[in-house]
Amino acid sequence: MPAESHPESQPPAPSPPRRGLLIILSSPSGAGKSTLARRLRDWDPEISFSVSATTRAPRPGERDGQDYHFISEEAFQAEVAAGAMLEHARVFGNFYGSPLAPVQAAIDSGRDVLFDIDWQGAQQIRNSKLGPHTLSIFLLPPSIGELHRRLVARGQDAPEVIARRMRKSWDEISHWDAYDYVLINDDLEETDRRLKQIVSASRLRRSQQPGLSEHVRRLQGEFEEISGR
Repeated sequence: MPAESHPESQPPAPSPPRRGLLIILSSPSGAGKSTLARRLRDWDPEISFSVSATTRAPRPGERDGQDYHFISEEAFQAEVAAGAMLEHARVFGNFYGSPLAPVQAAIDSGRDVLFDIDWQGAQQIRNSKLGPHTLSIFLLPPSIGELHRRLVARGQDAPEVIARRMRKSWDEISHWDAYDYVLINDDLEETDRRLKQIVSASRLRRSQQPGLSEHVRRLQGEFEEISGR
């Protein structure tokens, strides 16, 4: 007599593919955002970086299409009017924005996209059609004095630019409570570890697993088949 077939003997169905996350990382200048973003992409090279469009002129060493998409103000405004920008804002007299098409394509294929934007951009993405797939994280410095020290230590900006960035920093910090997670970057290694934990857990959110409904329907069909024997 042939052996009776038991449900536990059947191979499990493959896990449904996940949908990509829009990972927003924000902070005032000098709080460690760039370093942590680089570490996150080194940890998972599949995470792509959203290349912003901007109307400002390229700085020495910057390449079009890699650092930014450098376009005219007229072209930028046309993109906004056409709904082709996921978010946009004017910062220090120049426009910055995130093109929608490459972001949509990435998350549809299961790849996460990392955004280095301020609270205004984060809010626009949160309110967009892609809002349910957004993970927003804000980085706080351990103190304002340490924030100033880091800006000076970078040696990249003139004193008047540092002063302007410091004035803007409190405006950024005041919106900390609009984010899903807030990390105090007083220890780079620990902050890096926590950031990766947050991303790993968020990838398992129900909203990121489009195949779950079909999987549950399949389980229901199997249950009804077994129960009806």
